[in-house]
Amino acid sequence: MPRSLSRSIVVGAALIVAVAVALGACRDSGNDEGKLFEISGKIFVFNYRLARATYVVTLRPLQPMGDGQVAVASFQDPAGGAPLVVEQKVWPKLDKVTLESPALTCVVKNKPYAIAISIKGADGAILQKIDTTLMSTEDQSVLPDRPLVIDQLYTANPDLVGHPDGKLPGEPKPDCSKGI
Repeated sequence: MPRSLSRSIVVGAALIVAVAVALGACRDSGNDEGKLFEISGKIFVFNYRLARATYVVTLRPLQPMGDGQVAVASFQDPAGGAPLVVEQKVWPKLDKVTLESPALTCVVKNKPYAIAISIKGADGAILQKIDTTLMSTEDQSVLPDRPLVIDQLYTANPDLVGHPDGKLPGEPKPDCSKGI
C-alpha cells in the first residue's frame, strides 16, 4: 500500500474519532441527571372521523422505570374550568408512556395551553414534575359538528345525511367564552 494512502487512512480515522468526541461533548447531559422521563412528543390530534380533538403527549424514559410508577397529566381545558386530569400506569417494559386527554372543545389556533405532568412512585411520592405548553396549528372549527361514523364498521352517521362535510346548519356550538 502506498505510504500516502496509509497516511490518509490514519488521518481520516483520527478525524472521525475527533468528530465523534466533539459530538458526544455537545450533548446536554447535565440537565438529564436525576430525571426519569423527557417529553418525546406532544400534539393536538384532530380526529375528523370522530369529530373530536385531544391532547397527546409521549414521554421517553431516561433511566429504567420502577414498578408501580404512575404518570399524572393535568391538561388545561380550552373551554375554561378545571384542568382535565389523566392518570396512566407506567409499564416498565414499554419504551414510552402515552398520555391522552379526554375529548376537548374550544381549541383555538396559536394559543398556548398548559400541561403539567407528575411522575409518582408506588408509594405516591412525586418523583418528577414536567411543565410544558402546547399550541394548536388548527382551530377546532375544522372538525365536523358530529362524528361522521357511528361504529367500528364505519357506518355513516344518519344525522348527517345530506351534509357530507359534517356541518349542520343551526347546530348549537359550545360556549367557549370562558376559555378565551
